[in-house]
Amino acid sequence: MIKTAILGATGIVGQQFVAALDGHPWFKIENLLTSPRSAGKRYDEALRNANTGASEWFCDSSLPHSTGEIVTQDSSEFDPSKVDLVFSALESEQAKSLEPAYAKHTPIVSTASAFRYEPDTPIIIPGVNNGHAEALTIQRERRAWKGFIVPIPNCTTTGLAISLKPLHVDYVVEAVVMTSMQAVSGAGRSAGVLALDITDNIIPFIPGEEAKVERETCKILGDFRETFSPADIKISCTCTRVDVREGHTEAVYVQTKERCTANEAKESMRRFSRSLAELDLPSAPPELLLVHEDSHRPQPRLDRDTNNGMTTTVGRLREDQVLGGVKYVLVSHNTKMGAAKGAVLVAELLHRKGWLQRR
Repeated sequence: MIKTAILGATGIVGQQFVAALDGHPWFKIENLLTSPRSAGKRYDEALRNANTGASEWFCDSSLPHSTGEIVTQDSSEFDPSKVDLVFSALESEQAKSLEPAYAKHTPIVSTASAFRYEPDTPIIIPGVNNGHAEALTIQRERRAWKGFIVPIPNCTTTGLAISLKPLHVDYVVEAVVMTSMQAVSGAGRSAGVLALDITDNIIPFIPGEEAKVERETCKILGDFRETFSPADIKISCTCTRVDVREGHTEAVYVQTKERCTANEAKESMRRFSRSLAELDLPSAPPELLLVHEDSHRPQPRLDRDTNNGMTTTVGRLREDQVLGGVKYVLVSHNTKMGAAKGAVLVAELLHRKGWLQRR
């Protein structure tokens, strides 16, 4: 078994890592790392509200008993060389300082944005840009690390990049216009999505989200040959928050260089959908991308949990007369494929490719 630690274990994303790793055939949780305030307590105790005593375990599944008994440790004092892999659920500012200190010794797969735009750091979606992992050789050499840092994309980027990949390979995507309708769970517990703010309402601005999606999608769909060459795609996004618990919905308009009919786009996506099948990764869905013929799909409530939340579902795929390409609606699960479970899938890919071997 590969010994793992979770950075930021008591936060919402840290809890999602705990749930995603429960019973995993390759990865075993050895250490749960927290701030000094929570350190030294059993994990189930560290999750209790100091004022009410109520558990603040927010995942749908129950807290695994064996994990609840693990005594948490101060992340600033932990020796990362004791484990084979670290999953980071830190906020970006914390990640900037702690992740490099850990990566000197141990590989890190992170949900934070802190290192996504570094020139030696790949943003990996398994099945989309596996080859970008080769950048880790350069990252290790430049930074003199035994480990590395691999961030996953922003959760809104994930579904968009997966849906665009086959179209870009087969028809060359030149421009994209996208409007997102994002679930409230993507904001955690931050201000602006309290019940009275979001109920019967749409929040028309998510700080920083649009720039992340535009920049990350081009990096993911681009090439890596010693350096990253982002895809030459013009992307314009409007990202909004809606009264949906989980599952990001996106309306996507795509201009392609080569003419692409709706049926050709569907076939392209369906051929691509099994791009992970031969790797036999425990968390990989049988279909990375699912195309619906029902004009009333996808819907977040019906489609977000397809293949345990790891499949991006596309529907209403038709030709677009304005951009000269196709348009469609997608749903992707923001707290599963777009967060901890997606990061676990990245770690599985890296392990399968030999990147987690001790140096």
